[in-house]
Amino acid sequence: MTVEKKSKNQGKKLIILGFVTIGIMFVIYGRYQDPELITPSAIDTIQRIAYGFYIILLASFGAIAFGMYRYHREKVENKGKDLFSIIALTTWNSKSRKIFVATFIGYGIFFSLISGTLVYQPEVSFSYHYGATIPSGFVAPCCDEPGYMPQIIIYLTDHVGLNIIPINLVLQIIVSYLVGLNAAIAVSAYTVSKKGRGASSVGAIAGLFIACPTCAGSFLSVFIGTASGIALSIALTQLQTFFIAISIPILLVTPYILAKKLRNADGSCKVNP
Repeated sequence: MTVEKKSKNQGKKLIILGFVTIGIMFVIYGRYQDPELITPSAIDTIQRIAYGFYIILLASFGAIAFGMYRYHREKVENKGKDLFSIIALTTWNSKSRKIFVATFIGYGIFFSLISGTLVYQPEVSFSYHYGATIPSGFVAPCCDEPGYMPQIIIYLTDHVGLNIIPINLVLQIIVSYLVGLNAAIAVSAYTVSKKGRGASSVGAIAGLFIACPTCAGSFLSVFIGTASGIALSIALTQLQTFFIAISIPILLVTPYILAKKLRNADGSCKVNP
């Protein structure tokens, strides 16, 4: 096995390991969500498991990020003619990286607001209504559906806080990454058709509704009325899988559509990194 092939495989292995670890953690921690099994003597143990959950989750994100970096770099160094290589070569420059980072952060913040991760409630006093100490935070270990626990709740000010839910956090990072990647490629693919740009936009908008369809319904109720908003939020909750299905695949496919615009007739990339 050559050094290049070994490096490529190591990058892939890190990515797969990270995602598999996250999936296993969700399944295992879901077993601790039965209220009937939560006894006073078990609370401290579950609390420690909740802390370990987020430590492993962050380590998994790190493994995925490092694996993607290694895989990306290997594609650039080999300068292949496949679409993966075209995407890598197109985004391996300072301008594309700046656009990716700005889009990733900006979209992530917007996603946080829509999904309820970043909470702003000017009409509610956290210290008065919830008896919270400002600033403060804690990890809530129980009880909800798998993927929704443990939650991290942080009170930043009397009206601003964070409600971090594992599944929302994972989806937020994935969708924000894909939107940032699409934006970085689109800057180079200035000749892309309107249909291609439209597909990317649809994927980005649909991605807003993945993490918390009920929050999206509440957001839309501002425009269409409270009663209709409640009904819509229920419908959106039932269609959560549908929103995931139409957003992530579109965001995954669009980079390949854009990459075809940046490939020469001989298969090489039009962009020199």
